[in-house]
Amino acid sequence: GKINTIKKIVTDTIIPNFRSLAYTKKGIYALSIGNPALLYQYKNNIVKIVYKEENKNVFYDAMRFFDELNGIAVGDPINDCLSILITRDGGNSWRKITCKFLPKIFDGEAAFAASNTNIAIVGEKAWIVTGGLKSRVFHTPDMGLTWKVYNTPIIQGKNSTGIYTVDFYNEKQGIICGGDYTDKFGNYANKALTFDGGKTWELVSENKAPKYISCVQYIPNTQGKEVVAVSTNGIFYSKNSGRSWKKISDEGFYSIRFASKNTAWLSGNEKIAKMNIY
Repeated sequence: GKINTIKKIVTDTIIPNFRSLAYTKKGIYALSIGNPALLYQYKNNIVKIVYKEENKNVFYDAMRFFDELNGIAVGDPINDCLSILITRDGGNSWRKITCKFLPKIFDGEAAFAASNTNIAIVGEKAWIVTGGLKSRVFHTPDMGLTWKVYNTPIIQGKNSTGIYTVDFYNEKQGIICGGDYTDKFGNYANKALTFDGGKTWELVSENKAPKYISCVQYIPNTQGKEVVAVSTNGIFYSKNSGRSWKKISDEGFYSIRFASKNTAWLSGNEKIAKMNIY
């Protein structure tokens, strides 16, 4: 596509590093990593900060919208819970959920800012994935009002291991992937499927490619059968819901999003690509 305008965001002497991007029909939102956390709104050709958080441990990883009014962002834990932001007015204002309303986090458990896919959304339901010393799935059925957390068999135990990405095809069927970014060719316990909304997970394609995965996405309108995963190791395709995979490109990317069944956009190290599927 054609780039119509370019907008550079600088606040005082801070040049933000963005890992989280989301949008509604009316605005675009970018959330920075590091301290301070700055959430920018780009609306009506105006850029402004709609949320700011200062803490030595602040680090936000992903952001998504449920609909035109309700959105959610997730970051690494401060105190004994994940950092979760909620908007109910289309992104104009955001508030942080206090720890008393969230499941407790384990020491050494956090989220990864690998591809802005720590969060999956279907309707009013959302799933958030973690890694590190514990690899778990946090689930809200009501846009952040209540929460449950489920264990997974994904590799865990080190700061670099865990779930890097999640996607759900519907309210029941989902996939989680990850691994260890310090061992990008290790492929033990890095892919799992659920068919009960995230309560239980089954490891698949054990000791087979793809190995480390930073992003996984279902291809739309394929009945949950076709899936694409990407990492710096290449692009991989599955036609059986993720149980087996075929490498379709050696080109490495961090993230992928489908615009339609036949078109996807990928982002990598100083590159953006368009993929057409026939």
